[in-house]
Amino acid sequence: MMSSTTPPPPSLPAAGVSFFRGYTKLCKGLAVVLLLVHLLVQLFPSAVNYLALIPARTIPFGWNLITAGYVEQTIPGVLISIVGLLLFGKLLEPLWGTKELLKFVFIVNFSTSVCVFITAIAFYYVTQQETYLYTPLSGFYGVLSGLLVGIKQLLPDQELNLFVLKIKGKWIPSLTALISVFVSFFVKELVSYLPVILFGIYMSWIYLRYFQKRLETGLKGDPSEEFSFSSFFPEFLRPVLDPIASIFHRLLCGRTDRADARGHALDTSSLPGSDSTEANRRRERGQRALEQRLAEKLAAVKSTEGTSHDASDKV
Repeated sequence: MMSSTTPPPPSLPAAGVSFFRGYTKLCKGLAVVLLLVHLLVQLFPSAVNYLALIPARTIPFGWNLITAGYVEQTIPGVLISIVGLLLFGKLLEPLWGTKELLKFVFIVNFSTSVCVFITAIAFYYVTQQETYLYTPLSGFYGVLSGLLVGIKQLLPDQELNLFVLKIKGKWIPSLTALISVFVSFFVKELVSYLPVILFGIYMSWIYLRYFQKRLETGLKGDPSEEFSFSSFFPEFLRPVLDPIASIFHRLLCGRTDRADARGHALDTSSLPGSDSTEANRRRERGQRALEQRLAEKLAAVKSTEGTSHDASDKV
């Protein structure tokens, strides 16, 4: 039973000591990796040629499909990546678990790099401009965008306090993509990050929609309407997008649908509407996790206040 008291919406931690509290070991470990790799490429600039994604060198140096996502070449880039990882991971890891979050980071990072590599090669053959082959591409923005999609899935109606804005979780990935496309028209340096962000959003949705295993049911993916491809867009565009999305749906998981249909035929406990029920259960778990974390923080604050009062009484 959910608590009758409505908890305040999840928000970015306030500046100060509380900003550094409550983060998981996995997120802090990945943040250290991002920082160390950034320091490495600053001290040894030639390391970028081996760690970043350079399409012309990817065939002999295939490992850069994995390492490129952890290479931040600028100070603002590494700061944004570390802060975003800590904040978004803090919301998702209690709901997914450490193992699943690590798996998600690896899959989204690798699949995003593969898509960026293929896109760069395609642009080279179309334009014959070698800049697409030799520009080092890197950054953690693909994974950060993917974590936003995870927030959309699990906490769609929770308002997140993003500095001066309050935005529902379900609109954050779409808003991020829109702002990225808009800014890239005016800031040429950000154009190289645009494919990473867009593919990060799309590939994370593909994984969560079709492949992430649901521990409660043993099935894969999230087939709810609230997490469909068209849900990333304004409602007036959905009649146009739904037929297109259905084609990719049949290509990606037509076989899985047939297998699930056979399973439902054998298991009469599966009822119509179970997909939406499962989505509601996920959101309820997210709400309960948020309530628990808020209660723990409140208990910690009361304990601290009690200790300070005891010390003042003794004095």
